[in-house]
Amino acid sequence: MKEFDVEDPATGRVVATVADGGPAEATAAVDAAAAAAREWARTPARRRSEILHRVFDLMMRDQEELAGLIVSENGKSAADARGEVAYAAEFFRWYAEEAVRPAGGYGPSPAGGTRTVVTQRPVGVAALVTPWNFPAAMATRKIGPALAAGCTVVLKPAAETPLTALAIGRLLSEAGVPDGVVNIVTTTDAAAVVTTWLEDARVRKLSFTGSTQVGRVLLRQAADRVVNASMELGGNAPFVVTANADLDAAVSGAMIAKFRNGGQACTAANRFYVHADVAEEFLARLGERVAALKVGPSSDPRTEIGPLISAKAVDGVTALVESALAAGARIVARAEPPADGKGHFFPPMVLADVPADAEIVQQEIFGPVAPVVTWEDEEELLRMVNDSEMGLAAYVYAGDLQHAIRLGEAFDAGMVGVNRGLVSDPSAPFGGVKQSGLGREGARDGLQEFTETQYLSVDWPDA
Repeated sequence: MKEFDVEDPATGRVVATVADGGPAEATAAVDAAAAAAREWARTPARRRSEILHRVFDLMMRDQEELAGLIVSENGKSAADARGEVAYAAEFFRWYAEEAVRPAGGYGPSPAGGTRTVVTQRPVGVAALVTPWNFPAAMATRKIGPALAAGCTVVLKPAAETPLTALAIGRLLSEAGVPDGVVNIVTTTDAAAVVTTWLEDARVRKLSFTGSTQVGRVLLRQAADRVVNASMELGGNAPFVVTANADLDAAVSGAMIAKFRNGGQACTAANRFYVHADVAEEFLARLGERVAALKVGPSSDPRTEIGPLISAKAVDGVTALVESALAAGARIVARAEPPADGKGHFFPPMVLADVPADAEIVQQEIFGPVAPVVTWEDEEELLRMVNDSEMGLAAYVYAGDLQHAIRLGEAFDAGMVGVNRGLVSDPSAPFGGVKQSGLGREGARDGLQEFTETQYLSVDWPDA
């Protein structure tokens, strides 16, 4: 079998070589998942729950090792990587608890003569496709509910970051997940592998996290066989600061919402709307924090911001910044990248005087740049906030909580952080509106994505 290299984006050094699967390996994975499906679906929920609890324990046992893999193949800081592992493991604990709380119903029909029994059954073999920016959490957020529901899965991790998924696969096996229940295919030819799965009649579910562009293509393919599909797609999150906001809290929230994982998150704050009355002070405070960020490889324990994932990513962010500067924006603060010129580093920065229609405001940046637009009129603010085809996450900081909630409810977004810069939680339904996706991950909703409703109409003659 062919192989491909996995590189450290901070150094360009090859850290591992893995199998480069294709259609044959994709089909073999479905063979294994289909063979194991009936027995896994019939496994008592309590047993599935115990296994998922065990996976949580094993991930926390190996937290440092898993974080090290994330650092080496993704480049994020060690602190970010440890945080991701803890968050990722929590999905197994959450769905271990949800697995033993089945949904259903029972009752007489209004016309009489029958009883209706409603049950939830696993949808079947599920194809999971995950991105590189959160190589642990994006996998566990899908595997956890799929296994809890009684589905078997085939998983394709991103070619940039396959090592974390493979390590989690080994922990699943150690925890007692039977052979064939979870099957991982690493590949540089994602289209061939995923197309093979979508054309296979045994695959009944697709769960994809990635770009809206690719999501549209996969939805068209899924439509050919009417495959149940969940999509977590791109974002363009607004971050709103009102005139009476607590600026210390807003700046601290901005540092999390924008610069966690170097801005390489679909929920990252992408465009900042700051009221004109506090814009100067907000820029000064945020600029001071950004200028002090330590940028570098995670081999340096002081590092807070690691590299972008690739040279192509650096080129994309650079082009957006240059376009904004040409449109009249200015850099008010920036951190310094490593001086040795190695790795795919981009300096975190804050931009002021950004036109509301600038390309950097309209597109997902996926990098450590905070463009600030000022506002005064609330109606105009809402127009700017909702003038996007995306609607994943949003953030609002306001001194009056009711005002903040009213604004949040007016945003076209599936998730809104109110006076906080983080929205992700395994117990909450993660997902977006408009072209940011279909369905939800996390919470009870995430389990339901991997089930189908069946009802039994039972003859029940009236006495």
